[in-house]
Amino acid sequence: MRFPPRITRIGAAAAVLSALLVGGTVTATPAAAAVGSICYSDLPSQAHDTLDLIEQGGPFPFDQDGTVFRNREGILPSQASGYYHEYTVITPGSDTRGARRIVTGERNQEDYYTADHYESFDLVNYSC
Repeated sequence: MRFPPRITRIGAAAAVLSALLVGGTVTATPAAAAVGSICYSDLPSQAHDTLDLIEQGGPFPFDQDGTVFRNREGILPSQASGYYHEYTVITPGSDTRGARRIVTGERNQEDYYTADHYESFDLVNYSC
């Protein structure tokens, strides 16, 4: 299984914002407009654990971790297949993987958090 390369996440929000800026205006597709933002410090501790595991390259608790996320919901910005990868965020007390995930983007190194199994996403902001 190939895991996407990771670099410092501090500039992730800036990279995504600069990708959206064209000629001094923000251009957003309906999908991109649906993505919110969350401060790294506001994530549950289990999301911090998952991000640390991603940075280390594993090992991951579930076989599905690191697999390609296909963005079927169309909420994240449209990218080529294989751009996004998903990872489980442990839900305390759950007997299953639960609904929480981190979805990473390969080129811009962006990290998205979902607490509701892909119904909504928040871009992780590392600078607040």
